[in-house]
Amino acid sequence: MKVTTKELRIQPGKIIEQVANGQEITITFRGKALARIVPISKKDNTTKKDDIDIFGMWSGRNDEASVEVAVRELRKGRTF
Repeated sequence: MKVTTKELRIQPGKIIEQVANGQEITITFRGKALARIVPISKKDNTTKKDDIDIFGMWSGRNDEASVEVAVRELRKGRTF
């Protein structure tokens, strides 16, 4: 399926819905193919929550007792 950049701006929800249903979308700009939106197949989506760095960013820290304590210290502000 081909859609223009204007159609993508006007109806992004409908286009995303088509991708969610397995449709491959080609975005065109001035008649030329610019980008492609491809659905992610379920077997390719092997990223686990533990594999994403942001979820474990505090796991290896030994200098702070807990995240709550660190955030509370950051929010205190400067003391002179």
